[in-house]
Amino acid sequence: MISEPACPGTKRYVLFDVDGTLIDALDNQRLVWRAWAQRYGLDPDEVYRVALRTRPTETFAQVVPDRDPQECLAALHELEDEDVRAGSYAAFDGALELLNALDPEAWALVTSNYEHRVRGRFARTGLPVPKVVVDAAAVADGKPSPVPYIQAAEQLGAEPKDCLVIEDAPSGVQSGLRAGMTVWGVNTPTAVEGVHRHFGSLREAIPEIFAFASGAHPDQLEGSATVE
Repeated sequence: MISEPACPGTKRYVLFDVDGTLIDALDNQRLVWRAWAQRYGLDPDEVYRVALRTRPTETFAQVVPDRDPQECLAALHELEDEDVRAGSYAAFDGALELLNALDPEAWALVTSNYEHRVRGRFARTGLPVPKVVVDAAAVADGKPSPVPYIQAAEQLGAEPKDCLVIEDAPSGVQSGLRAGMTVWGVNTPTAVEGVHRHFGSLREAIPEIFAFASGAHPDQLEGSATVE
């Protein structure tokens, strides 16, 4: 376990997004939105294209403007909860190794989903859940606002400059950058705009995450624009 930084007096923290970063949930998201669209008699492919770009309430406003958004959201939540119970999930390669090796007091999850779903998915994939989980219910302003990552740092007792954010999505990257943190992107074929470093997979990033957590990357704390 990585528990002591290389530089005395400097403790590092790692803040992880969940879906697309630690858990491969892309197919699940597509299936949930397909089921939701079919319930309302809509074209599933078109609904999913809109959902990829917008938050759920914004999606509803575009695809079913005449329906009660709270009713639409309740239906989506019902389908998402069922997917947690019955859907097929996999953790990205290396996720279990990485999370088990990090100091449990020095990492957190920052997700736009809800904690009960995260816990359900982690239980099914064998991933450990940290003490700090900042979910959609914990903040009024979600990503790309800096609030979720700032709140996670505060709960860990960390300064933003000592935090590394691991993300896969543009809104999450912007959230971490606006929070004043180092942001690395994973699991995308090309770098998301703004990331300080890019890795094609989580597995590729693991040695560097370990190095950061141990204090071996002081340059990255200043927001180096290196993209790999």
